Amino acid sequence: MSSNNKYIREHSPSLDDYFVTRRQFLQRTGLGLGMLGLATLIGEELFGSTARAENIATLTPRQAPLPAKAKHVVHIFAQGAPSHVDTWDPKPALKEYDGKSIPGMDGVAMASPFKFEKKGKSGIEVSEVFPKLGEMVDDLAIIRSMYTDIPAHEVATVFMNTGSTRLARPSIGSWVLYGLGTENQNMPGYVSLRPGGTPPGGSSNWQSSFLPGLYQGVSINTKIPQINQLIQNIHNQYTGLPEQRRQLDLVHQLNELHSQNMQKDAQLEARLQAYEMAFKMQTEATDAFDLNKESPAVRDAYGRSSQGNQLLIARRLIERGVRFVQVWAGGWDHHQDIEDRLPERAKEIDQPLAAFIADLKQRNLFDSTLVIWGGEFGRKPVRDRNGNDNPGRDHNAKAFTTVLAGGGVKGGTVHGATDEFGGASVENKVHIHVLHATILALLGFDHTKLTYRYNGRDFRLTDVAGEVVKPVIA
Repeated sequence: MSSNNKYIREHSPSLDDYFVTRRQFLQRTGLGLGMLGLATLIGEELFGSTARAENIATLTPRQAPLPAKAKHVVHIFAQGAPSHVDTWDPKPALKEYDGKSIPGMDGVAMASPFKFEKKGKSGIEVSEVFPKLGEMVDDLAIIRSMYTDIPAHEVATVFMNTGSTRLARPSIGSWVLYGLGTENQNMPGYVSLRPGGTPPGGSSNWQSSFLPGLYQGVSINTKIPQINQLIQNIHNQYTGLPEQRRQLDLVHQLNELHSQNMQKDAQLEARLQAYEMAFKMQTEATDAFDLNKESPAVRDAYGRSSQGNQLLIARRLIERGVRFVQVWAGGWDHHQDIEDRLPERAKEIDQPLAAFIADLKQRNLFDSTLVIWGGEFGRKPVRDRNGNDNPGRDHNAKAFTTVLAGGGVKGGTVHGATDEFGGASVENKVHIHVLHATILALLGFDHTKLTYRYNGRDFRLTDVAGEVVKPVIA
C-alpha cells in the first residue's frame, strides 16, 4: 500500500470514531467538568467579572425601585423579650384562669397585674405601663401575631437583626444601606446606639457579613460622656486635617494606578471608602452627638435619661441623613418580679419614645421615618417555673408583639391575634422573615429582588421565605 493511501485512510472518518467506552466517556467528561468548576472558583480572582465590578461598595444615595414614603429607619430593640400580655396584647381569660392550669400548657395561669384601657379614636387597648405611648396609639400599627424559631436570647436577637439563626448573615441595617445608600456622605449610613455593654450576639447584630464592609453598622456606646470618645479613634492625635487630606489623596492616586493594571477589588475599595468616611466624620459626627446644642425644652421632653438621650441622638442622626439607626433598649428579661420590674422598664422608654414621635412630626420627619419597637420573642401566659411570691414569665417563641409607626405605616391598626391566653399566634401569623419583608416593602423594595451574589448564590435578607403584611401599610 502506498504511503499516500495510508495517509488518506488515517485521516478519514471511521465508524469507530463515533463510539467510546463508558470508561472513556466518564474520563473525558469528568476532566471537563473539573476544569469548569476550577474556572468558576478562580475566574473572578484572575480575570475579573461584570458581577464583581458591580459589587463595588458605594454609599451614594439611590432611589428605591418601588414607591415608598419611608426613607429612614429607627429600630428600637427591646432586647430581653417584653411580655406581650402585659403591654400590647390584653388577655381577659387569664384573669378567669389565674392560678389554675391552662389546657394544653404546663404551669398555672398568671393574670396580668396591669390594667388595659382603650385609647385614641381607634379604641385600641394599651397597658397602663405605657401612658404616653397609649395617647399616640392612632399613629401605631400593632402586630400581635409575631413568632420566631428559637426562644434563646442570643440566637433570637441575631435572628431578628439578620434573618439567620445559624450562619453569619448581613444585618437588616446593612441590607437597607446596600439598597438605598445614604444621604449624607460625611456620616456613616448605619449607626447602632447601645447604652454600654455588649448585647447578646455582639457585633453579629450590626455586621455586614458578605456585603462590602462599608455597609457595616457603626456601634456607639452612648454611656460615654465625652463627645470625642463616643466614636473610638475618630480623631488623629498626631496628624492635622490638612496632612490627613494629602495622605488620603495620595492613597486614592495609588489606587487609581493599581486599577489601571488590575481589576478593581471590592474589599480594597471598601477599605478606602471607610478611611474617607473616618476623615469626614471628624467634624460632622461629633456635632451630631452633642446634645448640648438642643434646647432645654427639647431635652426635658425626652426625659434627660439614658434612653431619652439615645432617642434624641437618633433624631439628630436622621436629620443629618443617616439611613438606619438602631437603639438598643434592653432590660426586658423578667423571669421574676414582673409586677415591679416591668413598669420600671416601660417607664424608661414610654416618655422618650412618645417625645421622639412627636418631635419627628414637628420636624416633618415622621412620614419619612419608619419607627420599629419590639423584642426578640415574647413571654408565656403562665407563671415562670422558677417563680416566687412575685413571679415573672418564661420565654415564648410562639407569640409576641411588634409595633410600627411613621414611614407609610397605617396607624390605629391591630394586625393578627394570639389565642385566648396569649400562648401562641393563631391569626395572620407574622414570622421574622415576614416582618423583614414588610420593612423592606415600606422602604420601596421587593424583598425577593434585593439580593447580593456571594459564593455562586443570590442571597437576600428573607432567605427563601417571607411575604408582605399589607394591612399595616397605608
